[in-house]
Amino acid sequence: LFTLRFLVGLAEAPSFPGNSRIVAAWFPAQERGTAVSIFNSAQYFATVIFAPIMGWLTHEVGWSHVFFFMGGLGIVISFIWLKVIHEPNQHPGVNQKELEYIAAGGALINMDQQNTKVKVPFSVKWGQIKQLLGSRMMIGVYIGQYCINALTYFFITWFPVYLVQARGMSILKAGFVASVPAVCGFIGGVLGGIISDWLMRRTGSLNIARKTPIVMGMLLSMVMVFCNYVNVEWMIIGFMALAFFGKGIGALGWAVMADTAPKEISGLSGGLFNMFGNISGIVTPIAIGYIVGTTGSFNGALIYVGVHALIAVLSYLVLVGDIKRIELKPVAGQ
Repeated sequence: LFTLRFLVGLAEAPSFPGNSRIVAAWFPAQERGTAVSIFNSAQYFATVIFAPIMGWLTHEVGWSHVFFFMGGLGIVISFIWLKVIHEPNQHPGVNQKELEYIAAGGALINMDQQNTKVKVPFSVKWGQIKQLLGSRMMIGVYIGQYCINALTYFFITWFPVYLVQARGMSILKAGFVASVPAVCGFIGGVLGGIISDWLMRRTGSLNIARKTPIVMGMLLSMVMVFCNYVNVEWMIIGFMALAFFGKGIGALGWAVMADTAPKEISGLSGGLFNMFGNISGIVTPIAIGYIVGTTGSFNGALIYVGVHALIAVLSYLVLVGDIKRIELKPVAGQ
């Protein structure tokens, strides 16, 4: 089972770096926040749609049918994606004025053409990776993504369990209740991108446009800790909904990646960013399981997740500094 879960994660891993690459190629800076937020919000919208369906399938026909249903749907969607996704220069519906507009806003419309003709030695790639890891800005962004993903994976892996074990709900009811915070996460995700792009147009500052929603969203997500002090069901759902709403607003890490990744290695940079996020996806469920197992309570788990939100805030305020695209230095052997 662990091996199969690992393979699922391996297959899904390119989706977020791929989206970052698409956003960097297709959208000017003043529209990237909205573009990324729509992509990120799709996961919340999917929870709204599929959490009740999966709960119903588990209740009616057993858990194994959930995997057949979701796996088959994913295969169908992948074929649709292959059919409709193109580079800006190769899309049949894009004219020259549109290309000029997105290029003027900083979109890297020739990204793939620049990278397909030259095979880069591993030593050069490693030197470029060391430059990314040596950048204070990028380390701050990576730490921020690790912490933001701690919230994501709590809601994905442990929130329904929390509702069942800590709050005594049935699996069927938990499936429907879990969709409420997801709706708020979807709304927050789209709103965060809109706010970010509005700030970008008003101020022209990437720092203000990206950091403001991230910081405010993460601070709001910390209200989940209040669930430790209430027992009224609607208040618990309300706090979790607010937390997921805040997480949605603050989920702009991929917009920051599209703004900062070196144009020569945007895919590699996004992959490294995704790696930090996925490490959180490994550590967070295990850590929460350990906390719950040793204490017999979810109280410590909610504090654990809330502290990660605070660290994300500090990371963007203290470590990241000015948000700007990294210019790579020449590497020996290049």
